[in-house]
Amino acid sequence: MSLSIFALTGAALVGIGIYGLLAQAHLLRRVIAFNLIGSGLFLFLGAAGSRGIGIDPIPQALIITGIVVALSASALAVTLVVALARATGRATLPDEETPR
Repeated sequence: MSLSIFALTGAALVGIGIYGLLAQAHLLRRVIAFNLIGSGLFLFLGAAGSRGIGIDPIPQALIITGIVVALSASALAVTLVVALARATGRATLPDEETPR
């Protein structure tokens, strides 16, 4: 029963993250939404990797590796957003212009 709750919570986090990624224009909010998607996937993998008697070490290793990669990708994304904000004075992407 508790594994189902963890899996459903992970799926809910992924859904909220996808909504935030598509609905928000501010780039730092998109980075946070992307991290929310990753956290939901880690939670879902942890619930899926659990067995009745013990825990499978393969999903645990994938989760730990994913956390390290997500941390470094988040640091890179925040650095790029700060550089864009310093260069342009805003932290959103420019609107698309229609070609003439």
